Amino acid sequence: MSSKHFLIYLFVLAVITRFIKLDWGSSFFFHPDENNMATAISQLSWPDMNPHFFSYGQFPLYLGFILLKVFSLPQNFSNSVLVLRSISAVCSIIYLFILYRLSFYLFNSKKLHLVFLTLLIFTPGLIQLSHFGTTESLLNLIFALELLLAFRINQKPSLKINYFLTALFLGIGLATKISAILFFIPFLIVNRSILCLIFVSGFSFLISIILSPYNFLELSNFLSSMRYETAVATGKLLVFYTQQFIGSTPYIFQLIKIFPYSSGLLMFIFGLIGFFFIKINRKTLIIILPCLVYFIYFGQVFVKWSRFMSPLFFIFPLLTTLLISKIKNSFLNKLILIISIIPGILFLKLYLKLDTRIQASDWINQNVPAHSTVLSESGNVINLPVNNNNLNINNFDFYNYQSEDLINQVNQSDYIFIPSRRVFKNNFATDYYRNLFNGNLDFSEIKKFVPNCDFLLNSENAEETWSVFDHPTIRIFNKNEN
Repeated sequence: MSSKHFLIYLFVLAVITRFIKLDWGSSFFFHPDENNMATAISQLSWPDMNPHFFSYGQFPLYLGFILLKVFSLPQNFSNSVLVLRSISAVCSIIYLFILYRLSFYLFNSKKLHLVFLTLLIFTPGLIQLSHFGTTESLLNLIFALELLLAFRINQKPSLKINYFLTALFLGIGLATKISAILFFIPFLIVNRSILCLIFVSGFSFLISIILSPYNFLELSNFLSSMRYETAVATGKLLVFYTQQFIGSTPYIFQLIKIFPYSSGLLMFIFGLIGFFFIKINRKTLIIILPCLVYFIYFGQVFVKWSRFMSPLFFIFPLLTTLLISKIKNSFLNKLILIISIIPGILFLKLYLKLDTRIQASDWINQNVPAHSTVLSESGNVINLPVNNNNLNINNFDFYNYQSEDLINQVNQSDYIFIPSRRVFKNNFATDYYRNLFNGNLDFSEIKKFVPNCDFLLNSENAEETWSVFDHPTIRIFNKNEN
């Protein structure tokens, strides 16, 4: 098979892996960020384009709004979510081929270019982000474009179009999320002119104003939102969904709790081996330095969500490709490639099955008697059960509770639902959960819904946002009969 034909097959695979079951969740929307963005989009109306939402810039919101109008879709919440997910999927596909093109500067073999693209397509973290209507796939694309343009400027510093595109895409990144300022680093590495620096800086700032105007028109609200987000990110303001990071070790946390899952364990291991084959030169520095600065900064931030590391998800496919390039045995190369993509294939199955929360809801409706008293947990985007079978449910706040209240709830309950790992993995009510799992609370586990999409790993041991949004494990306990 020619490399051209193989590239076509990979394009088809890219489209399938990014668009398959884009409407996951069976009309229930479990991701808080895409919910917030979709709410903002559904409330936009020309000429008043103030989203009243400043956690992100306005560009992705306006893009979603425009697409709803272009395709004559009703401007409601569910359509806004699906449009946002479609944007993520398209950006992810473009991202794959931008990085494929970037690999031409790093590897001299067409075979290695295709190997790198294959590994990227089946990277679990990239598949997941393409199914989330959030900003990560768009920001990843911007970072990849900035890296590619840096290589082009390094090769042909006199070509003015590359400076224009660098500023344009950086401006789009800033209009999407302020943290995209770090994407400026690849240009700084290759730039040799003060005038070019002034132009790129000024033009990108202008683009960000045009595409996200309310950051400036509503400056007080924007700054207030940024102060809140900064306080949460730095740990100055503790909220229930950041408690998992108390006592976490910078950098080590990401290497244990994020990258093995986002890359797949096998590609993560091969990538670590490939790291020792890096040769430091000007080309590799264009990639190494921006990624290192990004990792150093976000790795030490108190909040260590998986999405914060997403611009670096391409690193382990790249390092695995480097490892393959150093191995001369053809069979061994093929073996490394095949077993590296197994986690991605298994993760893709996640979107082919019914969501575990929907499975649990259906089972509850059929097996839990109406009017039963249930102890569940608050803090989830949608509480279990999704379909309420006239149950008396208390979604208990384990983040702020009195032990006496919990004891009373346990004594009064017929069933206990654990809708995700969010509470018990964060060491809340430790004695309660230990006794529940050991059978000492007079309750027995009668049903467990496990997504089974992480190869050789347990999703519940990862950073919590890896699993709680699209593939939580759900447990149902029933009070023992005396």
